[in-house]
Amino acid sequence: MKNLKRQWKFIVVLITGAVGLISQFALHSKSLFSIGNLQFPVHAIIIDIIGILMAISLLLEIFHDWKTGRYGVDILAVIAVVSTILIGDVWAEWMILVMMTGGETLEDYATGQANKELRALLDKTPRIANKLVDGKITEVKVDDLQVGDTVLIKPGQQVPVDGQIVKGTSSFDQSSLTGESVPVTKNPGDELMSGSVNGDVAVEMKVTKAAKDSEYQSIVALVKSSQAQPAKFVKMADRYAIPFTVISLIIGGVAWAVSGDATRFAEVMVVASPCPLLIAAPVALVSGMSSMSAHHIIVKSGPTLEKLARAKTFAFDKTGTLTENQLIVDQVVTDDKSFDQKELQSLAASVEQQSSHVIASSLVKATDKDLIHPVTNLKETTAQGVEGDVDGKHVKVGKLSFVAPGHEKLNVTSTAVYVSVDGKFAGYITLKDKMRPESSKTIERLRRQGAEDIMMLTGDHKQVAEKVAKEAGITDVRSELLPSQKIQAIKDVPKHLRPVVMTGDGVNDAPSLTAADVGIAMGAKGAKGATAASESADAVIMVNDISKVNDAVAISKHTMKVANIDVLTAIGVVIIIELIAFTGVIPAFWGAILQEVVDMITISLGLLAKTKPSDKQFGLEEK
Repeated sequence: MKNLKRQWKFIVVLITGAVGLISQFALHSKSLFSIGNLQFPVHAIIIDIIGILMAISLLLEIFHDWKTGRYGVDILAVIAVVSTILIGDVWAEWMILVMMTGGETLEDYATGQANKELRALLDKTPRIANKLVDGKITEVKVDDLQVGDTVLIKPGQQVPVDGQIVKGTSSFDQSSLTGESVPVTKNPGDELMSGSVNGDVAVEMKVTKAAKDSEYQSIVALVKSSQAQPAKFVKMADRYAIPFTVISLIIGGVAWAVSGDATRFAEVMVVASPCPLLIAAPVALVSGMSSMSAHHIIVKSGPTLEKLARAKTFAFDKTGTLTENQLIVDQVVTDDKSFDQKELQSLAASVEQQSSHVIASSLVKATDKDLIHPVTNLKETTAQGVEGDVDGKHVKVGKLSFVAPGHEKLNVTSTAVYVSVDGKFAGYITLKDKMRPESSKTIERLRRQGAEDIMMLTGDHKQVAEKVAKEAGITDVRSELLPSQKIQAIKDVPKHLRPVVMTGDGVNDAPSLTAADVGIAMGAKGAKGATAASESADAVIMVNDISKVNDAVAISKHTMKVANIDVLTAIGVVIIIELIAFTGVIPAFWGAILQEVVDMITISLGLLAKTKPSDKQFGLEEK
């Protein structure tokens, strides 16, 4: 709403100028009245009215900013407008209004945060449930479910609220909630989280929490809470505001005192108008955002670049972020000298080839097609495993208790399938989440780019998390975390290690992306939860390449370097012109024209943010 209001201000000022020109030159407007030497023709009255209204509006914004502890350069714009009104230089006044409202509009374009954070999350919130009443299915609204109700969850359906299984056994995909890369088997008595997705078997569940208290809905609430309490951040241009304002007022005040003419103060204030300062950073930021887009990174707000350039802590989700969320064979361990590793994997993959379970499909995919043989007498035991005949051998693949009762003491911490051949335990195959090939280099480059702390936040099991972290080169590992605990981990980062950048890809990452100073989503099409994560993030990587985080940091650092040079150049040039105006050789109108020249210099310098960052900024050079 605020952005729309600023755009309308700019449009009104442009229309006012057009009406003023028509009134002065086409209609030859005459003065309606005069005060002393000041004449008030129609066009002057129109522009003065708009100028006064704009000045009042700006003053209200300034007072609001002061209450929140923010001190900007807008006060100089108000003084410049009032000064030109008092000396009767209407077109100098109008040009100040154009640059002031135009600068605001450009700034809004560069830094306006998209207000769509919750849309995808809310769209996927379970709304309808299959309530069981006397053995009959009745569709009801999720919000109408009461604790104690019984709900049927069909294959492929989302769990509507938190509950406990009372009948049936099935596997549930919780990856978008907890980050676990493998579906979890749930039996009667086990808890189910709302938002998880049922596998192949229908189950009955008793409701243990109302919708508003359930896991998925609490994630939505966490996003709202984090969005309502954004981290405080001081924009770059504001850091120069107080010294620039003080210097300009001193120059103008001394000019008035020395000359004894208030017009001299107005002339200094016109050239002291902060338009170049207001435009410098936004132009650089727009250029930086354009450069980001060329590198397949969408940045939603200008301050994101400022925070990224100064970031000291980087946090990463595991599943789908550091890893590809795709299981690959890790180890093949044989327990029978009759079979080598190749033959054991061949027998297991052959039996699993018709199963739709993620572990089965991953094993088949990781096995050479020539090693997969026909299977007969295939039988699947729900949530336990499969068995069948391959090359004259009866092969069972699945849980240890199903494959080889009596071997339960075997301690395997990784995701694994166990194999028996003709009733004898033959070994097991472990699988792991496939690491992105660029993950370790990304972490290494981030350290070169100035990262002081890098941590992994995941809902997956400790052993799995530590193994991935070691491979990626991360020592700070937080595992088995719920979304609320991820947020707390981000909030606990000390002030001297901020800003914090969080990178993730799933629904469960949405709250922590919003809570971080900068949230970066892996938003490539087809990723689970990518839409929700993308909507909650400040920046979105549109390709499946985590090294784009390095590119984002490099472009941000380069953009802010250009922006700082631009702002300081603008300040330096404006102060020089102020000193010239001090002598009285620059009338207010020509001072406004000079402001345009400075604006053009500022815009030209800001466009340099589109140039390529250095290898050092990209983290390609050793420190």
